[in-house]
Amino acid sequence: MVGSRVTAFPDERIGAYRLFPHHLNTVSGSCELDFESFFPSPSLPPSPLAPQRFPGTSIESLAALQYVLKDNHKRWHIFLNDRKHHNHITHRALLLYALGGSGALIKEFYEQDSRRQLPAIESPEAITPTNFVGHLGDGRYYQGYVGFFNQEINEKGTPMVLEEYIFSDRFQYQEGASEQPEMLSRFMSSVIHALIHVGYGLEFSLKGIVVEGLALAAVHDVWGKDLYPIHFFTERSEVAAEIIDSKADTHVFDIIARMVRDDNLRVDNVQGPQRVFERAVAGHAATIRGYAAQWTIDVTKTGGIERKMEEVIWLSSALYAIGGFDEVKGFTSEFFLMHLVTSSLFLPSLITALTTGSQALLLRAYLVTVLTWWIARGRPALNIKSFMESTSTQFTVPLPGGSDSSDFSMEHPNPFLHIIQSSILHASDHLAKIQRAFAHFSTVYGSRPAGYHKGTELDGAELLDGTLFVRAALLTANYVGSKEGLKIWNGRGFFL
Repeated sequence: MVGSRVTAFPDERIGAYRLFPHHLNTVSGSCELDFESFFPSPSLPPSPLAPQRFPGTSIESLAALQYVLKDNHKRWHIFLNDRKHHNHITHRALLLYALGGSGALIKEFYEQDSRRQLPAIESPEAITPTNFVGHLGDGRYYQGYVGFFNQEINEKGTPMVLEEYIFSDRFQYQEGASEQPEMLSRFMSSVIHALIHVGYGLEFSLKGIVVEGLALAAVHDVWGKDLYPIHFFTERSEVAAEIIDSKADTHVFDIIARMVRDDNLRVDNVQGPQRVFERAVAGHAATIRGYAAQWTIDVTKTGGIERKMEEVIWLSSALYAIGGFDEVKGFTSEFFLMHLVTSSLFLPSLITALTTGSQALLLRAYLVTVLTWWIARGRPALNIKSFMESTSTQFTVPLPGGSDSSDFSMEHPNPFLHIIQSSILHASDHLAKIQRAFAHFSTVYGSRPAGYHKGTELDGAELLDGTLFVRAALLTANYVGSKEGLKIWNGRGFFL
């Protein structure tokens, strides 16, 4: 056994059958899908910038992974309860496989995670082009959307389906519709879970996971209406032309610095993260989009998309790590800002499947979401100087086994080896997710020197270097290690 069962939501089944009535049949073996093509052996990552696999893959771990992916799809719904908390079974299984976890470990965690799932159900009716919009946001139709997107991908391929249903204006706003599709908002809603799910599918080349992620987006609610209005899509070419004509390069740190100085960008803390997020959208969406529009993305330059993707990865990690650090109070690992880090890990895989125009749209929409979450968590301060001077790149307690005569006896040869090893076995899958992200970012960006961000408007940015990621990983490991029971992450934000 890897540990005692942890139930994330003790009242998870309360009201479950208000969403999933008794009269609906479970899917069991009735789902007509080709599971061999749905969940084949994972391929290598699609890009050098996507996270690479740790050693440890075996015949047994592959067999366990494929068993879990297939069994989960047959037996369990994508939501845990009527509050639309997410089924993370596939996330954990793929995560453990990527980190070199054994087949026995993958199966054991599946057994534990299965104890708190809701059964899969048949869709009341098939989803077709005619009724696609009519059932958006309704969890009962999840399997219907699975069937729909499976057929669409079979006919058109994954890139074209992503372009059509997530990044085109056609499935954002439709004249006369009582409920607007807003598929990009659904893709980003609920702490960016649909993006994460699709990202796993693209990273591992698993059509079934991409299909599940798109179906998840379809049954998500829209968190805040009109966060991405129609002109967000139709003005793409005009914005690109302006950027090409401009010699100025506006960094994402310039954007956050300007927003820090804008004291109007505040919301009152209310119970429930969705309500706070929706208040941020209702009160400040136009202003947030205005700031995000100042961020320059030049798709005509070689490596331009990759460089801008790097900027939002640094920002997401900084908001979580530096925003969570206080020299007096210590570090707080905030649950919702943590998802900015874990979701940013999948940007490299996502951009490989998109046209340059949609790559830019993805990054700008992602930035809008990140900035909205920063406001919705109380605008945590970014004291870079204090963070860099007060945090460590080594564990405070050395590992045993160093030679007394060695100059390195008091240091971990590689802190990430211990960080990853301990996170694999942790009851919360979120810990291994964020530590995998920091390990990868350290691999790709860890050699960035102090001064790399010099010239941006963010105070202290010139002090920031590639040790941000190991510092963040160590702070997270120490924070989680100091917690007991179920309340591992802080979800209260940083409101005054």
